[in-house]
Amino acid sequence: MAYRSTLECVLDLEKNGHLVRVREEVNPYLVMAEIQRRAYEKKAPAILFEKVKGSPFPAVCNLFGTIDRCEFIFRKTLKNVKKVVDIKADPTALLKAPHKYLTVPFTAITALPLRALFKPVLAGKTTLSQLPQIHSWPMDGGAYITLPQVFTQDPDAPGPMKSNLGMYRVQLSGNDFIPDKELGLHYQIHRGIGVHHSKAIRRNEKLKVSIFVGGPPAHSFAGVMPLPEGLSELMFGGMFAGRNFRYTYHEGHFISTDADFCIVGTVDRMATKPEGPFGDHLGYYSLTHDFPLMEVEAVYHRKDAIWPFTVVGRPPQEDTSFGHLIHEVTAAMVPVSISGLKAMHAVDAAGVHPLLLAVGSERYVPYGKRKPQELLTIANAVLGFNQASLAKYLMITDQEDSPPEIHNTQAFMSHVLERIDFTRDLHFQTETTMDTLDYSGTGLNSGSKLVMAAAGDKIRTLTNQLPDNFDLPAGFSKPVFCSSGILAVKAPAFLLYNGKTGEEEALRFVKEMQEIPCDLSGIGMIVLTDDSEFTAAKWNNFLWVTFTRSNPSHDVYGIHAFSNYKHWGCKGPVVIDARIKPHHAPPLIEDPETVQIVNQMASKGGVLYGVI
Repeated sequence: MAYRSTLECVLDLEKNGHLVRVREEVNPYLVMAEIQRRAYEKKAPAILFEKVKGSPFPAVCNLFGTIDRCEFIFRKTLKNVKKVVDIKADPTALLKAPHKYLTVPFTAITALPLRALFKPVLAGKTTLSQLPQIHSWPMDGGAYITLPQVFTQDPDAPGPMKSNLGMYRVQLSGNDFIPDKELGLHYQIHRGIGVHHSKAIRRNEKLKVSIFVGGPPAHSFAGVMPLPEGLSELMFGGMFAGRNFRYTYHEGHFISTDADFCIVGTVDRMATKPEGPFGDHLGYYSLTHDFPLMEVEAVYHRKDAIWPFTVVGRPPQEDTSFGHLIHEVTAAMVPVSISGLKAMHAVDAAGVHPLLLAVGSERYVPYGKRKPQELLTIANAVLGFNQASLAKYLMITDQEDSPPEIHNTQAFMSHVLERIDFTRDLHFQTETTMDTLDYSGTGLNSGSKLVMAAAGDKIRTLTNQLPDNFDLPAGFSKPVFCSSGILAVKAPAFLLYNGKTGEEEALRFVKEMQEIPCDLSGIGMIVLTDDSEFTAAKWNNFLWVTFTRSNPSHDVYGIHAFSNYKHWGCKGPVVIDARIKPHHAPPLIEDPETVQIVNQMASKGGVLYGVI
């Protein structure tokens, strides 16, 4: 069915066994977030909180908590949208199998935004402080909107067709924000809203901003779709909802009439205030920084409004479902977006942007011994493509070598490590941009990148056994294999008390390992970490620790490393220093008292017994 509101979705989910209600009052400070995290982990139904402490509005979480539920919500539209994308990727597909694409014209009709005759979102007005104040993590700077749809128009060409709808986090309260009058609007680099903001500054105008919450679930999904600049997410939202995006203008502001809530206001040129901290999707806090300040003019809501929310944190979390849907919808476009690129996967367990895997074609020299050449051209294109430009580590391999399925990250990485020539196939970009949320670099938005390319026959056989005569330098201990060819080693804490820096200790490790007479040819990567047993306990632990806690230019070393005409390489294993450094943001840790509260709610006789 084509949902017109969050309530319609909630009732449909409940009818089909995908939702439970909590009728007792629940505290939005930490408790609701802890419930959501457990609900996602347990693959529980969506949860409707009928009474939210301090707010007259109910709230719902875990709407997108499982892939099955996402496919249920979009059961009428997912296949049709994929068909539209297939034709975009290959227009001849329509000629080859016209019967397969009979629904495409009807799907395309729903892409056009429509002026609304009925405007349910304008039924009531409220204030920011009356909205559910969801506070997710103990150190968060305040309450946040975690499923916002932030809408802006191009100041040079206003209108829905050249608009931007993005899911940028919104600080609802706390810090120095004037209650009920100001919001913190956090958007990262390479975002459409930034283009609009820049244009408004050049025009010496305030940027009008509308924040929609709720409405058809497809509208939330549209906000995270990586669409090309200039292509309106409203069109995609309409197709995915099976219902045209409906809008109106009210007192000079663009309004989504199907939304459950709509917050309108302006961003005044260079006006900023400290925003954060915020427990983010890399598994660490985003620290406090100045971000644009939104001056709020009004808050509208439907008479039956429900506040949808989620929680982000160390992956996987509920936003993983969005990544799955994005891949499912856009997979056909990958090969036509970048010449030679066959597949691409941002690894969720590594925090998405820190690690990107790719498969390309190596056709530059079809004779003789293959080595990465075209792969490097493709890698450069990938690192200049939309949000993939924020990737920190890019591992790319040749389709001719029959690599494993790209979402099998462990097998894929083994494939790369078996073939990569560390003397030739490591390519750094230094002093470049990095994800705003990644604190492993040299500053906000600043860091480095490493391309690891592999093509050709296997040149090493990976092992999960320590070689004969293996020994570790003093202070290093507990070597544990995370996977064949990948060894985690417990290293001294980066903050040392003997006067040596963490970098000096990493260099000492490399130097002394080079002097040990043992065969390291079966090891492709050594990870220096604060806790090697934790790192190796689960594959996802390895991905998270290694790629969120290292900056390639500063933290990648190598056994028998060398530099030749500005090219860096090594003859032995790559060494990645993935220890926590002084400039890193703190990891996310649950509040013990809140954990106990939710334990009671989940125990026998509790309101969530049998659910979480």
